[in-house]
Amino acid sequence: MKKTVLVTGAAGFIGSHLVERLLSMGHQVVGVDNFDGSYSPTIKWANICTIRDRDGFLLVEGDIRDAPLLDRVFSENDIGVVVHLAARAGVRPSLEQPLLYQDINIRGTLNLLEASRAFGVEQFLFASSSSVYGLNGKAPFNEEAKVSYPISPYAASKAAAELYCRTYSYLYHLPVVVLRLFTVYGPRQRPEMAIHRFVKRVDQEEEVTIFGNGTAKRDYTYIDDIVVGFEAALAHQEEAFSIFNLGRGKAVDLRHLLRVIEEALGKKARIKNLAPQPGEVSITLADISKAQALLGYQPRVSIEEGVPLFVQWYVDNRRREDEGSSSH
Repeated sequence: MKKTVLVTGAAGFIGSHLVERLLSMGHQVVGVDNFDGSYSPTIKWANICTIRDRDGFLLVEGDIRDAPLLDRVFSENDIGVVVHLAARAGVRPSLEQPLLYQDINIRGTLNLLEASRAFGVEQFLFASSSSVYGLNGKAPFNEEAKVSYPISPYAASKAAAELYCRTYSYLYHLPVVVLRLFTVYGPRQRPEMAIHRFVKRVDQEEEVTIFGNGTAKRDYTYIDDIVVGFEAALAHQEEAFSIFNLGRGKAVDLRHLLRVIEEALGKKARIKNLAPQPGEVSITLADISKAQALLGYQPRVSIEEGVPLFVQWYVDNRRREDEGSSSH
């Protein structure tokens, strides 16, 4: 493939880790990020503080909904691969702002597909979500399952974007790899996500709110394993269109997660149970056999290993996070 990789959402949690990895592999990287206010831009700038001035990295501050901007980025750089991570994320906020989710996650993806078609991109990686499985049936979720039963606007927007990816792959012979990610966590995780939120509340001895009775299960996947999965997907060019689950392949319930957090922090959680939230599924669990067989994907970090690593990062960065929150 060509050397230059375009990464959207480059200053985000996953994007910043992936850019670091691509640069270490010797790729030229163009990162696009609009530093929006979905959470503090200060946190996003801090995510990329060690790579902003690295040789081989160009940061473009802009929005994927801005088609003329994308045309300039593609025309001025020899983009061989697009890794599309930029999105409006989160199930619950999407219930309140469905049009915003449609605008960013569907129109933004379509803009990138159009630019990729026009400029002859060699490969398009799309970061989708386990939420697309919705009420499709029993876990573990397999890539062949129907994704026509999303139960949140966020999930629907990701499923629709996947359909556009498939359409462009078919019409224009654009090689596309869709990666369905299962609850990624680790250093730099977005502050509103469960593990980050729980750790902060337990650390500050505040009440931890749980929707439901704590039996909801999630397939928590450590960031290093996800980055290795993306790296393997970049080398996968055997099919015009393919979908892979990237998860740990193990479901962990909230009660066990909180026990691991308590142990890592050396503090007890004060738990408050509320009614289950609409749009949330009771379990996510990845069938990763396809990624194992075709990508050589093998996640290595268990929740018992990963949570202490996150907690150590959190403790080391509490001041930065507080400053980011105050500037939000």
